[in-house]
Amino acid sequence: MTGVFHTAGVLDDGVLDGLTAERFATVFRPKVQAALNLHELTRGSEDLTAFVLFSSLTGTVGAPGQGNYAAANAFLDALAESRRAAGLPAVSLAWGPWAGSGMAADDGSEERMRQAGLPVMDPARATEALRLATLPAAAHGPASGGQAAALVVADVAWDRFLDGFTAARHSTLFDDLPEVAALRAARPTEPSASEKPDLKQQLAALSRADAERTLLDLVRTHAATVLGHGGVDAVPSDGAFKGLGFDSLTSVEFRNRLGAATGLTLPATLVFDHPSPHAVADYLSGLLIGGDLTEPAATEPAPFVRADDEPIAIVSMSCRFPGGVRGPEDLWRLVADGVDALGEFPAGRGWDTRSLYDPDPATPGSTYARQGGFLPDAGEFDADFFGISPREALAMDPQQRLLLETSWELFERAGIDSAALRGSRTGVFAGTNGQDYLDLLKDAPDGAEGYIGTGNAASVVSGRLSYAFGFEGPAMTVDTACSSALVALHLAAQALRQGECDLALAGGVTVMSTPSAFIEFSRQRGLAADGRCKAFAEAADGTGWGEGVGLLLLERLSDARRNGHEVLAVVSGSAINQDGASNGLTAPNGPAQQRVIRAALANAGLKPGDVDAVEAHGTGTALGDPIEAQALLATYGQERPAERPLWLGSVKSNIGHTQAAAGVAGVIKMVMALREGILPPTLHIDRPSTHVDWAAGAVELLTAARAWPERDEAPRRAGVSSFGISGTNAHVIVAQAPTTTPAEAVETAESVTPITAVPWLVSARSPEALRAQAERLREHVAGRDGLDPADVGWSLLSGRTAHEHQNVRSRA
Repeated sequence: MTGVFHTAGVLDDGVLDGLTAERFATVFRPKVQAALNLHELTRGSEDLTAFVLFSSLTGTVGAPGQGNYAAANAFLDALAESRRAAGLPAVSLAWGPWAGSGMAADDGSEERMRQAGLPVMDPARATEALRLATLPAAAHGPASGGQAAALVVADVAWDRFLDGFTAARHSTLFDDLPEVAALRAARPTEPSASEKPDLKQQLAALSRADAERTLLDLVRTHAATVLGHGGVDAVPSDGAFKGLGFDSLTSVEFRNRLGAATGLTLPATLVFDHPSPHAVADYLSGLLIGGDLTEPAATEPAPFVRADDEPIAIVSMSCRFPGGVRGPEDLWRLVADGVDALGEFPAGRGWDTRSLYDPDPATPGSTYARQGGFLPDAGEFDADFFGISPREALAMDPQQRLLLETSWELFERAGIDSAALRGSRTGVFAGTNGQDYLDLLKDAPDGAEGYIGTGNAASVVSGRLSYAFGFEGPAMTVDTACSSALVALHLAAQALRQGECDLALAGGVTVMSTPSAFIEFSRQRGLAADGRCKAFAEAADGTGWGEGVGLLLLERLSDARRNGHEVLAVVSGSAINQDGASNGLTAPNGPAQQRVIRAALANAGLKPGDVDAVEAHGTGTALGDPIEAQALLATYGQERPAERPLWLGSVKSNIGHTQAAAGVAGVIKMVMALREGILPPTLHIDRPSTHVDWAAGAVELLTAARAWPERDEAPRRAGVSSFGISGTNAHVIVAQAPTTTPAEAVETAESVTPITAVPWLVSARSPEALRAQAERLREHVAGRDGLDPADVGWSLLSGRTAHEHQNVRSRA
């Protein structure tokens, strides 16, 4: 044997505090231990003329995140020197990146290396360099000393590499190289550090707006450089660093570059503490523009505000429910027109609908009901709009997806740019009653791992919204089963009154990814055979399942007026409690329901007679409905004249029992009814249930639509009830929005001067979405002759978020 070539190498990159002894061993074993073994086995060989070690440029100049790999390769260089000193043949070649199948190509970093000034080498040229590097030892013998023991073989673009290498710290490592000397000689002489003003002085000479823009450009420029992008256009200001492609290594490099550019000592956790270019720029602004170069006090809590008696304003609503309902107006048309929105099981969810149905309630794994209220587009989701990868979107429970979309719609309807709320004390209170989507992911395609946990965790149902929009108020997921949405609303109102947040999203969501709810309640004989909820009817024979999502945007009434937000209605009071030891774990409890109603009235400072109507839980079960009706008769049915009864209805008769979204469906229905002055009918009531003593109080069923009863100088008020199978009860009282006095009203814009054509701005995040938005706008205005083109144009301009793809249409 005349030659030995050691070419082994394994990578296990990571920042320094993450490089454990095991990770060092992973890299050292093929590099260090294998080289030592070859050295020991061949040191006595008289025929050996070549002992070649494949090292890396990393061992010579270092590389972020490769502390273990750099050390292993530095050992190879030292071993070659040691062998030469002992008169043994050796040469260690510190390679730069190779093209083709080199390690740089294997980990996808070829483009990044090129941007850093280390373009990959052509394998033919690299092989020729290898031949020349080993030639002296083979031709002249091991002790000739005609060639250095450790050599660097790399293609270096010095103009880029040198700038990057010295960006974080000054280095004289390359000062003796002729290429570096020539490069420096060709560059114009820059002012010395003492002559050139530092960044803080440069920013001080600018207006604050220009200074902040300069910092944002600086951050985006360095982020683009680290990521290997050609310019800052590839780095959106509000894009999350993780979504842009940052990992622990690029995060450190980014921190180092910014530290060198700003002269600040920045934390290693920079991109985690401030997760977007805009957030980093704001952080730097506080250090460089806001005063002394010291870190500001970590977000001191705002002064504690408590307003126990202040009403909570509902300033926006959004929803998706069966029957094609995609907003509150759709829901109102559905209930006002008395539409039954239930239908057959969905065909696109993989349910074996043929074998799923069995009329015998005792058949395991089947259901004797085959209709319900379903969302036809529950599986659709614009993941790219929210910066979510297709793999992550696939692993996400549809409930999270629907909440993201309805949250966006919630802000659009309020005329609030959600981007302006990033970093605000906005709270999220989301109701849920289970996540069965996980059952479908056992056969998920490769790549979904790592997203399944967060995609299906109940806690992330609310946390996802705070993360996506950058909210910093309280976020919690509430699961009290069918009362979840109202409990979430109650908690949100409390948080607003106690000053824990300034704005709050509250509501609930249920999507039935599997038919398990139908199967379970079939065994309990709790379903209506036709899938209809016949609330408080003699024909009531069980509940009918539905699904949906609904959200409310809440604000203290004084804040809503000050901010110029339209107040749709107010939450006058709310209460929650528990059944306690009722007659069975899932059985409702009448006295507990009476207590929660009285507590909500007391919280609102009202008497039973002050409330005109109640949107009941009203599931259509033979046990639950009589218990609820008796509780309403014992509370709202008393102390009121017979000619002004409490009117009772249930939206479940239209859309089914939408479970965790049921309470918010009732609130949206009643807010719309308050505004329209009409109490819509409850469907499927053949006659009032004979299991209820209706003579015990003044309560009547809404078997037909009625005008809302008018009372002198008193706002319309309605109660909404939800009772969970968990035993947690909730009752909320909503009221007509109070009339503002001229002094309280927000100043209106001057009247618009009529012109021949009004521009309508339409925008979206993709060309396809832009066309879809334009079509939706066309459908919306078609047939609405009463719309003022100027009003539409103003709403599109001031009430919608402007995206990168835009189109302007004119309307005369």
